[in-house]
Amino acid sequence: MDVIKRVSGIDEVIPRLIRMVSFEYNEVKSFEYTGSLPDNQDDVNYLYESLNFELAEGKFLKADDRGKVLLGSDFVETRKFGKNLRVGSKVLIQGKEFEVQGFLKKAGSFQLNSVVFMTEDDIKNVLKIGDEIDLIVVQVIDKDRVDKVAEDLKRELMRDRNQKLGEEDFSVETPLQTLGSVNLILNIINIIVSGIAAISLLVGGLGIANSMFTSVLERKREIGVMKAVGAKNADILIVFLIESGLIGLVGGLIGVLLGLSFAFAVSFIANSSFGSEIISVTISYPLIFAALAFSFFIGVLFGVIPALQASKLKPVEALRG
Repeated sequence: MDVIKRVSGIDEVIPRLIRMVSFEYNEVKSFEYTGSLPDNQDDVNYLYESLNFELAEGKFLKADDRGKVLLGSDFVETRKFGKNLRVGSKVLIQGKEFEVQGFLKKAGSFQLNSVVFMTEDDIKNVLKIGDEIDLIVVQVIDKDRVDKVAEDLKRELMRDRNQKLGEEDFSVETPLQTLGSVNLILNIINIIVSGIAAISLLVGGLGIANSMFTSVLERKREIGVMKAVGAKNADILIVFLIESGLIGLVGGLIGVLLGLSFAFAVSFIANSSFGSEIISVTISYPLIFAALAFSFFIGVLFGVIPALQASKLKPVEALRG
């Protein structure tokens, strides 16, 4: 803590404890993660704000709230205790009684949804912890210098511990690094999905072209009749282009329905498995309309050659079939 506080550019340094504790309610015992809240109210407020905590019911814990706990959203939905937990319920943590102060709304992290939050003094008391720290949260003065401050912080800690690069027994992580890792994974997924989509488009387009070539061969006589009664080449061309476009549009509509069904199914399975809303599906209607328009365009594109072939047929040859 002292080393970190000496690093230039740091505004707040908040120690945290994260431990496993026995949690008992309605004579049913389980083991849950507990996270500490700092003993300074300003630091507590900063943690609530930085983690985007929202109350579902009850009240937030304050720095001086002893004998009380704040529970993640999973404790509202769980059935493992045989009886629903409520604000004011009495629970046993490491054999000592605590009162439930409130419940948090579902967060984006399933880990936060299953944590029991207590004041730092209470955690140290029930677990008999001395001068220990599991995690240190650092607030930087200038958000544009996060990476620079992280490098300085790492260098100072290595110097204090007489460690060389690659031999550190600690890690320094920033939100930007986490975001970069997530973006890298998403970019790889996007490349793979784009490749699959490109192959699918090519196969689907060739399928449309093949269907239209077959349609032209089977409908030569109809084309001949249309030309005999005055239809121009452009009329025949438009008829077949619209038909190929509609085939692409129907394929796109089926794809949209299958895609949405698959997305909702994956979201339901994942959220049910983890007991938290880790995947949320939102329907983008502009994107759906754009996908359908693109499907129509692909159909028209791959129907151009068969349509041109149909439009250039001579009436006499067409009527012979």
